[in-house]
Amino acid sequence: MKIMKTVSALLVSSALFVGCSTDPVTKRSQLKLLPESELQSMGKQQYGQFLNQSRVVSPSADRDAEMVRRVGQRLVTAINSYYREKGIQDRLQGYNWEYNLVRDDQVNAWCMPGGKIVVYTGLLPVSQNEAGLAAVIGHEISHALFQHGNERMSQGMLQQGLGTALSVAVSNKPAATQNVFLQAFGIGSTVLGTLPFSRKQESESDRYGLIWMAMAGYNPNEALNLWKRMAAKSNGQKPPEILSSHPSDATRIKNIQGWLPEAMKYYKPGNR
Repeated sequence: MKIMKTVSALLVSSALFVGCSTDPVTKRSQLKLLPESELQSMGKQQYGQFLNQSRVVSPSADRDAEMVRRVGQRLVTAINSYYREKGIQDRLQGYNWEYNLVRDDQVNAWCMPGGKIVVYTGLLPVSQNEAGLAAVIGHEISHALFQHGNERMSQGMLQQGLGTALSVAVSNKPAATQNVFLQAFGIGSTVLGTLPFSRKQESESDRYGLIWMAMAGYNPNEALNLWKRMAAKSNGQKPPEILSSHPSDATRIKNIQGWLPEAMKYYKPGNR
């Protein structure tokens, strides 16, 4: 038994060492044990299943759905430009962007690997306008771009004893692996719960979400108004920051205020 535990620990340690890489945009070292191409393939499959089971709003018949698609497309155009200017456009390989509005009262949105985006109708009364929506979608896109879900799923698979090979986990324990995937990317969270983003991941998504919306022609100052509305909606019903992986509303707003001068350098109103 001791030998098996030692071997298991050595395998995990080896995986942790091999799985570390540095994102060229954030410059942060990350533990990502899973091939992004496999996550994108799984994301495409799960996205299709989710849409088939949900009330998707058609952009051809609904102004809000068309707005979601328009905002998403403008953000992606900005991101493509940013990555091309940095000479790292290869990082966007495999992204096939989709944007859908789903009729659901949750105040939520998410983005799967490969750029599969969903916005719930419950978010729109809080986002209120295109710029507010751009702040949310830009934030969620950043989670996907920086492969935060890969980090969360890698951690979740290790905790669940599923190993570090996605194809093996899917074959041996498909239901458990699917649950970890859905939790890692915030899908079906009312049933499954979520694997929390770290504060660093949240801050990265806030900061670069401001840049994407600015480049897309949306005033990043609107992100402040958005999070103030989010704070008002929560009505203080959140745990203290020390007990949460998310920044407190006050900390998030303070951080965004500090990043706004950087984001405003990218602001191009004419892009709208």
